[in-house]
Amino acid sequence: MTTYRPLGRTGISLTPFTLGTMLFGNDVDADNAARQLDLALDAGINSIDTADVYGRGASEELLGELLGKSGRRDRIVLASKAFVPMDDSDPNSGGSSRRHLIQACEDSLRRLNVDHLDLFYVHRPTTQVPIDETLRALDDLVRAGKIRYVGTSSFAAWQLLESLWAAKEHHLNRPVVEQSPYSLLDRRVERELLPMAATYGIGFTVWSPLAGGVLTGKYRAGASPTGARLARGSENEWDVKHFNPSADAVVDAVVALAADKGCTPAQLSLAWVLEQEAVSSVVLGARTPEQLTEQLGALEVKLSDDELTLLDRIAPPGRATVPYYLDDSWADFRPHRHRW
Repeated sequence: MTTYRPLGRTGISLTPFTLGTMLFGNDVDADNAARQLDLALDAGINSIDTADVYGRGASEELLGELLGKSGRRDRIVLASKAFVPMDDSDPNSGGSSRRHLIQACEDSLRRLNVDHLDLFYVHRPTTQVPIDETLRALDDLVRAGKIRYVGTSSFAAWQLLESLWAAKEHHLNRPVVEQSPYSLLDRRVERELLPMAATYGIGFTVWSPLAGGVLTGKYRAGASPTGARLARGSENEWDVKHFNPSADAVVDAVVALAADKGCTPAQLSLAWVLEQEAVSSVVLGARTPEQLTEQLGALEVKLSDDELTLLDRIAPPGRATVPYYLDDSWADFRPHRHRW
């Protein structure tokens, strides 16, 4: 993996893929995680993504242990996030208040056993805390040397732009990167967020490029594989929204095109995301080293103009065939009601 992409106008270079560790310490045990980390680093990946809420600290603790053993921390652009509550019984254990973000950063540094984070994301937007309070706390963390850059995750374009305005108005470090879901099944970021980020020099990283695994094709024909993240046929709202006739049509077309090209549906879907010029890096979340190896193979898949046009026809630009829960958090204007 010798190619790099700019992270906005920060001057930082990222590899096209970032190792995601959401499952570390949970579905992915220590041995599995160690093999994935070695595989990613040996492949040249220079970016790792975690969050405090992943396993409620378990991901960070395991990653910190493994990074210490690897001796390659200095080559890694290390990112974590904070916002989602860490304790269901404590209303102050989440959110984007000064109190929580500073404490969350300290806790993440301790669990990861590092003295700074390269990127620190506000994991979700909220209308309950003024953005200038959030940014001032993050600015203090930058000035203290505990984080290098500020990021946002799953912000709408207007929320990110408001953050830039507040940072300029109050002379604070501004967000330099946004991380949002982006795949053939959810292309809403193309409407405003991607053009806005490009205009203002904001980096853009991607989560859920395979739509929770739907774009791997493993759920076709009503299948619900053992251990899979989703359960086709269940009445769970999260599962239901992933499976509909329109989504099935997209997946069928992806599977057919992948067969013609001699690659897997996952590789084709990831290759499509990498074709988007505004993307700085794509976060991969694998359960096994074998899955990670398959996903890394997407770097060898090249899509022609005709193939990209075909994919635009089956999954029109700017549309959401499978909408994520971000609909609710982006549209929450109701006072005194937290939407994590």
